[in-house]
Amino acid sequence: MTPSILLLPGIGNSGPDHWQTIWAHNDASMESIRGQDWNRPVCARWVENLEVAISRAGPDTVLVAHSLGCLQVAHWAQCSRTLVRAALLVAVPDPDRSTFPNDAQGFSPPGLRRFAFPSTVIASSNDPYADMDYSQRCADAWGSRLVNIGAQGHINSTSGLGDWPQGRALLRELLTISMRATPDSRSTVHKR
Repeated sequence: MTPSILLLPGIGNSGPDHWQTIWAHNDASMESIRGQDWNRPVCARWVENLEVAISRAGPDTVLVAHSLGCLQVAHWAQCSRTLVRAALLVAVPDPDRSTFPNDAQGFSPPGLRRFAFPSTVIASSNDPYADMDYSQRCADAWGSRLVNIGAQGHINSTSGLGDWPQGRALLRELLTISMRATPDSRSTVHKR
């Protein structure tokens, strides 16, 4: 069974050149979450919206989040009992950095409890919104695999990734891992 892939953009949504938008246009199994205020995000509202979207999509849903969407997943995972198959978290921003958007409310501190599903954090060594130490702390807390893809900025449209084949490959790896995880064992898949 092909999972449903729910794309979770960050603040401002993903523009036409963003890899998330390209993926959604090229793959019928992927769709972007709707119903969020992209310019003045409030964490509690985004979390509620994610719960509704996952409840509609079902437990075979895979979350593919970018930037603020990653913090949305982290906060959602702390309070929800709803299951998902896995989550790919790209360019997790540090809400305590001076570069964090002032219009984003309630995202600090990020939820730092182990996820009940397999996950991968993808980070860039020169992301203006987070350093590698922060990305490592998040990955460790969530039980996620951390992948450093080198100097790719915020891994967004200005990074010039286009369809981002490396991201697709990392998603396929995560899907393979999640296929081996039963709902009862998902929380133990990434324990070290």
